[in-house]
This record gives sequence, C-alpha cells and structure tokens, in this order.
Amino acid sequence: MTPLLFLVVGLVALAVGIIALRSFGPNYRVGRLLASARIVPVDDLAALAAGPQRYVGIRGRVDAEEPFEDDAHRPLVYRRARIQVQDGDIWRTVDEHIQAVAFEVREGLTSVAIEHADLGDGLVVVPRESVGTAADAPDRVPAGTDPTTPVRLWVEQVSAVEHATVMGVPRPGPEDGSVVMRAGMGRPLILTTLEPPEAIRLLASDRQRRPLFAAIALAVGMVAIGIALALALLGAVTGTVAAASPDPSAGVGGDPRSSGQGPGLVGEPLVAIALVVGIGLAAAGLTYLYVRMTGGRRA
Repeated sequence: MTPLLFLVVGLVALAVGIIALRSFGPNYRVGRLLASARIVPVDDLAALAAGPQRYVGIRGRVDAEEPFEDDAHRPLVYRRARIQVQDGDIWRTVDEHIQAVAFEVREGLTSVAIEHADLGDGLVVVPRESVGTAADAPDRVPAGTDPTTPVRLWVEQVSAVEHATVMGVPRPGPEDGSVVMRAGMGRPLILTTLEPPEAIRLLASDRQRRPLFAAIALAVGMVAIGIALALALLGAVTGTVAAASPDPSAGVGGDPRSSGQGPGLVGEPLVAIALVVGIGLAAAGLTYLYVRMTGGRRA
C-alpha cells in the first residue's frame, strides 16, 4: 500500500474530526479555551492589566456587596433565564431575561471585578431546566409556533457563595489600582463554577457521541499520516532492491551477516536509527499540527 493512500486517508480523517468539533459552535471554542488558557494568581492581574493584553484565567470565590435572592433565597450575583424552542437537534433561544449585580472574584485579600455584561456563551454552570410545549407558554414563543413544539426554560445562575474559574483579559478599571476581567482579543469572557473537565463535558452534553466520533477521527488521521511518513521515509532510505542474478558471483570476504564490508555491526543499524528518529520527528510534527488546528495554545 503506497504512502499516498495513507496520506489521503489521514487528511480526510483529520478534516472530518475538525468539522465534527466545529459543529459544536461557540461551545467548541469555550471548551478549547477552558482546556488551554493559563491560570494566574489574582495578585498578578494588576501588572498584566498595565501591559499588553493577555488572555488568562483566575480562580477564586464569587463575592458581591448587594446580591439578590432567588425563589430558594440563595444569594445570587447573576441569573439568566432563556425560553428555547427545539429546532431539529438544537435549541433556539426566542426569549431571554438577565438579572445581575456588580460582583468580583476574590482570592485571599485580592479581588478583581467581573464585567458581567460580557458574559454570553462563556457562562458554563449547571443549568436548571423545565421542559414543556409551546402550548404551555403561548405568550413567550413567536406567533405561529406549533403548540406541540417542544419548549424549555433554561436557567443559569451564579451564587455569591460559589468558587469560580474566570477567563478573560484583565484591563484597568475605573478606579485607581482596580482591575476588570472582560472579553477581549477576539475571545469571550468565560465564567464557570465547575472544574474545567466537568465544564467541558457539560458543554458537550447535548451531543454526547460527537466528541467521541471526533476523537476517533483525529486519532485515525494522525496514525494514518504517521504511517504515510514512515513508509515514505523507508522508501527514501532503502531505495529500489534488485532481484538476485542467476549467475554465480565471486565470493566476498567479510561477515556474511553484514553488507559485505567486513566484520562489524550486524544488519543496517544506521537505517534503523534513521527510521526511529524520522518517526519521532513525524509524531512531533503531527502533534504540533493537531494543536495548531484545534487551537490548543496558551496565551
């Protein structure tokens, strides 16, 4: 089997895997940033805010001077309620209501304000869900919606007693010495009250089989391309092998286990070493290519 066939199979598999990941829309980007952004101490944000923009993450406890209560009397700093209508295999938002107060994330004695107006797709918390049909909320769905259309109330909220991970760009605040975390550098402001691996699983919860399919496609693609490079390197090193001549040849002195150059190393060790090094370099190159294509880079 020629290296070209393995190369084509590998490139097609990589393309399929990347398309499957991109099909998650904004959730894919948020998950990618959760997996790759650098976490820094809150104490370092003042220096970072004074310099060039950097996209970083922090961890700390959510705090607010004037939180508001929900129906269960929990002190909240942010609450977003969405009415969503099922459209095929996705949920489309048709109505949204946000209630929020100024809040910050505190680590020890240092705190940083969070620009809650920048929170959009970057809010990743365990939602509260209520499912029904359009007939249950005729005044909250677009006119003409089929009464049997599935509808859900999707509520996301952040409490003042939770610990959170926030990712964004630290910028100088309106007060001297203050810092505000906000969206920037073309990237969203992210806030999650979950550990990053749990948050990433939550982002893919609506399409649980697709991440596995994408991972398999990417793995097959990288293995196939690695085999193609190894076969191409092997062919370049060994060259064309001629068939045996029917005529007897003169005897050649030396070790019969070697290439006729006399006693020495058995076989072709330099070729074997070159293949091992080449496969290692190919694996490193494919890993770098995968990281670049999936955006898994640190700020």
